[in-house]
Amino acid sequence: MKKKIHRSDFSFWDTHRGTIHSTIGGWIIGEAVYCHGYDMMEELIGKASYFQVLVLNITGRLPERRLAECIEAIFLCVSYPDSRIWCNQIGSLGGTLRSSPVAAACAGILASDSRMYGAGTLLAGIELTKNVVKLKRSGMTVEDIIKSYQRTPKSPPVMIGFSRPIASGDERIETLDQTTKQLGFERGEHLALAYEIQEILLQKTGEGMNLLGYIAPFFCDQGFTPQEIYRLVSIMVNSGVLACYAEAADNPPESFFPLHCNDIDYQGPASRPVPDKE
Repeated sequence: MKKKIHRSDFSFWDTHRGTIHSTIGGWIIGEAVYCHGYDMMEELIGKASYFQVLVLNITGRLPERRLAECIEAIFLCVSYPDSRIWCNQIGSLGGTLRSSPVAAACAGILASDSRMYGAGTLLAGIELTKNVVKLKRSGMTVEDIIKSYQRTPKSPPVMIGFSRPIASGDERIETLDQTTKQLGFERGEHLALAYEIQEILLQKTGEGMNLLGYIAPFFCDQGFTPQEIYRLVSIMVNSGVLACYAEAADNPPESFFPLHCNDIDYQGPASRPVPDKE
């Protein structure tokens, strides 16, 4: 629970003046490194996975390894090594221009923090996920819930997480759903409703859920808060960005998607002579 501070009360800042306060842990020289009460050298390294510790760092809770494996699978689902993808293209440009891999990865990750795709869509997807569950609990049918997202009676519903640009359907959903089932997870209230919505949308519009439409309710069913989910997936495109960076960096400089002058369809004013200098 965050502490509420009155605007005219500076006591919180006064107690933090000149010192660093932390409740998550730290390095006590000569004793141990602590992470949310765990001794990292004795209790985590070699015993917990990277994704378990990632969740621990962000939430303060050490999850089961099977949940960490699900989160790892989600990361894999958004790390396609395809330089046509927006964030990966930035990685390729970084490689071809010989930036550092850190600079390219950071720029690519930042590009994924978008309202159109990537981690930036999570908060809106979670909001929809929680709202449709709330509506169903209030007694609305799934059909009526979908209608509530139509701008006009004849327009298609606008539901983030249930359409995909370029292609119809999402090849990752079936694989990810199989993975979660193999790891012993059943569909919870949020994810089960997402599948009910998908069934009707497929009949009405031909559109099914995309990866956001799956992972937002999955995370909600596991008890994560919206901000915890956003923080967990904030760097999820990292692997794909670095794959494209590495390929471009290993090729001759500036060879990624080069253009010849003749490739440019210039439609401006015609060329004209430049006056001689008097």
